[in-house]
Amino acid sequence: MLTQDIVVALIVAACTAYAAWTLMPSALRRALAGRALKLSLPEIVARPFRKALKPAGACGGCDDCGDKAQAAPLPGAQPIRIHRKPR
Repeated sequence: MLTQDIVVALIVAACTAYAAWTLMPSALRRALAGRALKLSLPEIVARPFRKALKPAGACGGCDDCGDKAQAAPLPGAQPIRIHRKPR
């Protein structure tokens, strides 16, 4: 019975750590990842910390998705014109 309790406690602790890491604000996650990478960790443990240090997608930091990603207008498509209501 004691072995089962230890296994369940380890599973609950791992799930709690995963949920806390996932729901943590990215600034705090980056700070903790930087501190954790100063330790000598095995590669499989250090991989999520290295991933947390990279910038998140759709942040505009890499500027690769700027004007290149704009699609050409469809043939026959007309622009929308917005007119202000006179006062």
